[in-house]
Amino acid sequence: MEKKALGRGLDALLPGGQVRSSGSLEEVHQIPVDQIRANPYQPRQQFRDEDNLQLAESIKKDGIIQPIIVRRKGDGAFELIAGERRLRAARLAGLHVVPAMIRHSTDEQTMQLALVENLQRRDLNPMEEARGYHRMMKEFGYSQDMLAQQIGKDRSTIANLVRLIHLPPAVQSFVEAGSLSLGHAKVILGLPQAELQLQLAQVIVRDQLSVREAEKWQAGAMRAGKRRKAVHVPSPYADIEERLRKRLATRVTITKNRRGGQIVIQYFSAPELEHLIEVLLG
Repeated sequence: MEKKALGRGLDALLPGGQVRSSGSLEEVHQIPVDQIRANPYQPRQQFRDEDNLQLAESIKKDGIIQPIIVRRKGDGAFELIAGERRLRAARLAGLHVVPAMIRHSTDEQTMQLALVENLQRRDLNPMEEARGYHRMMKEFGYSQDMLAQQIGKDRSTIANLVRLIHLPPAVQSFVEAGSLSLGHAKVILGLPQAELQLQLAQVIVRDQLSVREAEKWQAGAMRAGKRRKAVHVPSPYADIEERLRKRLATRVTITKNRRGGQIVIQYFSAPELEHLIEVLLG
């Protein structure tokens, strides 16, 4: 169950920052857009052009209803704290100034607020969320328990997300693109080698495997790995096995006996078998 910290909103997390009732509203400034820098702690990396264009059209018609939040920098410029989508859309709409509230905020508070703003809108994909949590832990010394309390998520959720940063870069890209779900990513993390993790990710994306099917593939790969560890004699056909593995995208083993030998091609799901048959039969 999620904790209540997230429900406090941005104002409760910013110093000096609660907007008061009518008659004593916090001052809103009109700030030139070319004086506003992007938030270096913004965890969200993907902004859909379609969404930005729709918001830009709305801004052209009605203006910016909710001011962005910025902080002053030493050189007279401003740095964005919250409202990046509004700022991007304002630029698309051709605005030269935007309404903004100026707050005093440390780097730590700025990063935390960027996370909270996006989490409240459910805008972050799992990789963006994972990198944001990892950065708070690395740069500001947060523990997973501290993050759970501040962000309003269970510690186990934080732990599972932070583990995603250990995935190979190509697999992280699949997660960012939505080709792999968080459930798929957890299964992939159960494999001990980056090579196997990437292989399973490619099979999931290619064959549209469910999480349950991915778990079966993973279990088969782990069993095969244990059998290989029991044999310490290197194969004299290692080079050929590697060439076949790359061609078929699965593990291939060649063994020799007195009269000949055998080639063993492994597969871990019905869709993968169909793929192998197509490759072998042309």
